[in-house]
Amino acid sequence: MSHPDFDLVITGAGPVGSALALMLARYALDPARIALVGTRFIEAHTANSNSPADPRAIALNHGSQVALQAINAWPLRYSPITTVHVSQRQRLGRTLIQHDDFGVPQLGCVVAYPDLLAALHTALAQSGITRLTSQPVTPTFGNPVLLSPDTGPLTARLAVQSDGARPKGIERSYEQVAVLATVAAAEPRQGWAFERFTRQGPLAVLPHPSGEGHYGVVWCCHPNQAQALMHMAPAQFDQALNDTFGTRLGPLTLHGSRQQFPLGLNAGPLRTHARGVAIGNAAQTLHPVAGQGLNLGLRDAAQLAHALRFWLANPSADPAPLLETFTAQRRVDRWSTAAITDVLPRIFATGNPLVEHACGLGLLAMDLSHTLRTPLATHLLQGLRT
Repeated sequence: MSHPDFDLVITGAGPVGSALALMLARYALDPARIALVGTRFIEAHTANSNSPADPRAIALNHGSQVALQAINAWPLRYSPITTVHVSQRQRLGRTLIQHDDFGVPQLGCVVAYPDLLAALHTALAQSGITRLTSQPVTPTFGNPVLLSPDTGPLTARLAVQSDGARPKGIERSYEQVAVLATVAAAEPRQGWAFERFTRQGPLAVLPHPSGEGHYGVVWCCHPNQAQALMHMAPAQFDQALNDTFGTRLGPLTLHGSRQQFPLGLNAGPLRTHARGVAIGNAAQTLHPVAGQGLNLGLRDAAQLAHALRFWLANPSADPAPLLETFTAQRRVDRWSTAAITDVLPRIFATGNPLVEHACGLGLLAMDLSHTLRTPLATHLLQGLRT
């Protein structure tokens, strides 16, 4: 094989692809031999951190925070989560998950998506990684791998896809749309996050770092209701949100714009070729309940970087055995996380009163028994790592 342009190319400069590049840079003899292809690169000094225009609030668990801090890509602004309140609308039963139960300073943190991306891209600018700005590209697998970004054709020994088209494999439509917004609470509770299940889908209210008393809302509901919520006047939206969420934070008031995203489960193979692998959104997209999608993707990145750490010292070696080991190690965590995020929004939205009462009793039982809530909470806190 002729000498390729790069040892490894990562397509997609979102949080997972950027994090993987930074993790790999720690092991590479020459980080410039790793290329990251993204549609844009931003840095902290160019990001407008005070703008409420992007309402995406990202819940990162404790394991993800540790991983991002290790690569110097933790945002300056964040809101700690010390208590998670889980409830079901119009039914009895609720569960509190608290950081004291697990001996950690916090269960996780909420960061603004633009802040997270700026922190990652700022670290990339200092890493020595080659950054290529281009529209999304799809590798043509062979030996070497061929890619054609806007900057010109290139070859690589190995390609990792982290963004792009949804993976092909298991597919499920939830007939739900997530409406995202930022709101201000009249009676904020420091460190508290809320997950409230309704017949149309879960409603998450997360402490948001954009301002004192601000919360990020992820409201999953039927597409018709989502369209109505998107077109409501702010006062009408506030009324609908308060009617659904309740009074735990006092009146909630819309702050900034709204966005919407269709929801579905899509999961394909991690291994795409002898010289190709998919992680993050290129491998799986999950329902946002419990905020597990990005956390799972970051675990993909951390384990892949660990698997390739010695290969980077000798990139002419065959990476196939390492990729095979990587996919085997990720199997249990991937599918257990996908199962949790698949079952929760569907079982609480059956509309069957008997099922709803059973779910309420389940929440009550977990609240009363540390033994019952520990396995689920531990998985959400850090996932399954091998």
